[in-house]
Amino acid sequence: MTDVASTLMSASSESTATALPRLVAFYLPQFHPTPENDAWWGRGFTEWTNVARAKPLFPGHTQPRRPADLGFYDLRLPDTRAAQATLARRYGIEAFCYYHYWFHGKRLLHRPFDDVLASGEPDFPFCLCWANEPWGRSWTGNDQKLLMPQEYSPADDQEHARFLAQAFADPRYLQISGRPVFLIYRPAHLATPSATIEAIRTGSLREGLPDPYIVLCDGHEAGADLRQRYGADMTMRYEPQLSVLPGGLSELSSWRRVWTNARLASEFSPTLRLYDYARSRSLMREIRSAGPAIRTVLVRWDNSPRRGARGIVMTGATPNAFGVELRSELARPDWNNSGTGLLFLNAWNEWAEGNYLEPDEEFGHAFLEQLSEAVASHAASRDARMLVTT
Repeated sequence: MTDVASTLMSASSESTATALPRLVAFYLPQFHPTPENDAWWGRGFTEWTNVARAKPLFPGHTQPRRPADLGFYDLRLPDTRAAQATLARRYGIEAFCYYHYWFHGKRLLHRPFDDVLASGEPDFPFCLCWANEPWGRSWTGNDQKLLMPQEYSPADDQEHARFLAQAFADPRYLQISGRPVFLIYRPAHLATPSATIEAIRTGSLREGLPDPYIVLCDGHEAGADLRQRYGADMTMRYEPQLSVLPGGLSELSSWRRVWTNARLASEFSPTLRLYDYARSRSLMREIRSAGPAIRTVLVRWDNSPRRGARGIVMTGATPNAFGVELRSELARPDWNNSGTGLLFLNAWNEWAEGNYLEPDEEFGHAFLEQLSEAVASHAASRDARMLVTT
């Protein structure tokens, strides 16, 4: 497998019609112990705890899923982070987008990113996505049994902006036209979204840095033009958009859920929600966008390691199915209507949501190989079109 990352780096300067995708993978920094997780979930808890104790819930349901090349890693180890970057680069991923957890001045799960920032290693591009949800015991971001509330204030916006400026100044930080890319997961949760966005911009400029390129995720505002709504630079078509699935995030009636589960996997559970992966992505793609947006491709989904029999599982999420979906996305004439060349992958290592590109014992490197092959196919098609036009 050849390293295609250097080819992808030039994509942002190309037109929408001929651009190669700059692939960015969402990255979860949950794989190391923290005092908070020790207190909330038990001493030594990491995301691997949920992954390892998962159980199959219907015939053909592969659980627990076990990592292959990288093992049950600890993100405090520099060698682990270096191996992840090497693997991602090998298959054409340009950058990781680290989830960033800021709670009115308190940060959680920050050790891996802090080490990356302080050490300068690995030499691999990155950006941040502020996952600005409260933390609760249900793992949904909407649970009333709060572990960590999310609060906002003008003073906190200023403090947050100062911290972000340190990250934006790193030469590895992902940029669009020289501007550092910063994502906000739930802009509607902010007390005053436009004021918070302006504070982040001002904080960066005050430090002599470029104006940040602010991207707002539409995961809970499907299809909205969040640029217009909140004064950002771009919207992200975030996946998964679970709200478009039959029944959305609520339970369907027992008889209908039993029938759906039985049809997909001979499972007669009234609470487990089973969906076909290709059909789910089709429903997500049908959402109409009110304006341009950076697009996301969901790798797969199975959050039963976290939610048990109340989880959501997308069946048929094989490497080949992912490859088909990625090729279909790149074949869209509007896949790059944001003009950024960026295409996000969800996710690199969301193991407890069954949503990861990292090698596992079942499929090895097959998801990553599909990724590389889809980009190569898109590049060949682009070159053929350009040859015809000249």
